[in-house]
Amino acid sequence: MRENGAVTSATRQPGTPAAALPPRLIATDLDGTLLRDDKSVSPRTVAALAAAEAAGIEVFFVTGRPARWMNVVSDHVHGHGLAICGNGAAVVDLHGGPGAHRFVKVRELARENALDAVRLLRAAAPGTVFAVEQTYGFHQEPAYPKLHREIPDNLLPAEALLAADGPDADQPVLKILAYHPDLDPDAFLALARLAIGDGANVTRSSPSALLELSGPSVSKASTLGLCCAERGISPEEVVAFGDMPNDVEMLTWAGRSYAMGNAHPDVIAAASGRTVANNEDGVAVVIERMIAERV
Repeated sequence: MRENGAVTSATRQPGTPAAALPPRLIATDLDGTLLRDDKSVSPRTVAALAAAEAAGIEVFFVTGRPARWMNVVSDHVHGHGLAICGNGAAVVDLHGGPGAHRFVKVRELARENALDAVRLLRAAAPGTVFAVEQTYGFHQEPAYPKLHREIPDNLLPAEALLAADGPDADQPVLKILAYHPDLDPDAFLALARLAIGDGANVTRSSPSALLELSGPSVSKASTLGLCCAERGISPEEVVAFGDMPNDVEMLTWAGRSYAMGNAHPDVIAAASGRTVANNEDGVAVVIERMIAERV
């Protein structure tokens, strides 16, 4: 199912104070947040997630990862089985396990927008190289470095990958990855946002100068907002966790939010609270306290 209509605002609206409402949903990023640096989920975190679900609090994984990289947490999605992937570009049912996931909602990046973004970013930051993430395919330019854990399906210029008759043209584009070998990551992000404007949502989750471009209104926050609205859950009933710029909108939207101890400065500024680092099970620390307060 593809969806490109109006989205829930990523700006928290005035209403009942978050502290007055018990949490109904936990939204957590994965890399640098829920996962330790070795990409494991600690036993303490596994227990905290299970305790939250047992207490009637839904847990949503909200990540920049593609669906095919979700095996690391597929055993912990509990009853609903859903995760938000690709920075909000897809809602995925993980019940089938690795390689058998089902796309419940797809919020694609239109190819015209993608081609415009490539053109504008090539002009603003010469030397930028691109990769294209689709629902089931991954393609990259020949000069794009080996940053990911997989072999690309095709090696072609971005313009050819995004053409109407390009590879896997029947599949929606979820996001574009743009890498620059020399620029500072935050400077590259600011430059790209200025160059592309509202033609795409530009963010980053990597410590390197690797940007992620999604549809103009697509973010973790807007897709999480849609999922919550379907469940009758208000922003004030959501607790969110994150560590990088692609989490900022979600942390701002949620009634309560926590920056990890290892978080980017922009994330610390956006969150309403702070917890310890991912390697110290910062998400579990907060969940344990929340559940204890409910007893």
